[in-house]
Amino acid sequence: QVQLVESGGGLVQAGGSLRLSCAASGRTFSSYAMGWFRQAPGKERELVAGISRSGLRTYYADSVKGRFFISRDNAKNTVYLQMNSLKPEDTAVYYCAATSRVVAGTVPLNLYDYWGQGTQVTVSS
Repeated sequence: QVQLVESGGGLVQAGGSLRLSCAASGRTFSSYAMGWFRQAPGKERELVAGISRSGLRTYYADSVKGRFFISRDNAKNTVYLQMNSLKPEDTAVYYCAATSRVVAGTVPLNLYDYWGQGTQVTVSS
């Protein structure tokens, strides 16, 4: 089993930046593609960014493209989400997730194997 723990959330003004971290347990971190999801009150959970096992391929939702950047350090069993130029609409609980699936595009939410507890990001105007 893999355990994921997010950190780095908080309150920030519009235009500011935050860096989220997701620390994973276990020896097989590099076997998993990773994703960052977010869920705002009353909304469905959505994929924000994804990164392949090697870190060579990334995906970003159109709403965050050019502002958010996902990266991973397999030696540290950690995946990051650097969030810049934050907007109030970025306010949500952000979740880290891991999947063993390999697909051509994005992995559906229900096929992620492990999830973190979430960290709150609030962007004020």
